[in-house]
Amino acid sequence: LQGPLITMNKGGGSGGGIPGSGGEKGPTAAAAAASLQKQKSLLQRVEADITSVVDNFTQIVNVARVSDPPVKNSQEAYMMEMRASRMVQAADSLLKLVSELKQTAIFSGFASLNDHVEQRIAEFDQEAEKTNRLLARIGDDASSSLKELESHYYSSAQRLTLDI
Repeated sequence: LQGPLITMNKGGGSGGGIPGSGGEKGPTAAAAAASLQKQKSLLQRVEADITSVVDNFTQIVNVARVSDPPVKNSQEAYMMEMRASRMVQAADSLLKLVSELKQTAIFSGFASLNDHVEQRIAEFDQEAEKTNRLLARIGDDASSSLKELESHYYSSAQRLTLDI
């Protein structure tokens, strides 16, 4: 049982596969560092809880051996109850940890979604500005063309013949 715990990625070295943990500065690097610290903390909690479950189960098995004196049997029964209670507490802690991991995954998804939304808003703002400039240029072109057409019309021979 100890083998898989030892081979777990403890988040060291290369940044634990977290984007932005390379040498970047700013909020992304800070978020990556916080995420890495949280990962280490959660792994320590998992190891401690699993160790507690295994140790308490081992003690229950050791205490469960049948002995002759009745006092010793009642002591062992009390020890078994205590160890079982500790196992339940450790299992409850593991369940809370799983819930916390789920919440972390959900909220980190929201954070990246918010970043993406902000990026798209900036892109759309740039696109709107470009469109506004294009529309202003088209309006200026239309205005100058209209003025030119008016001047041609008012100076043309056809207008003069229509007014008479």
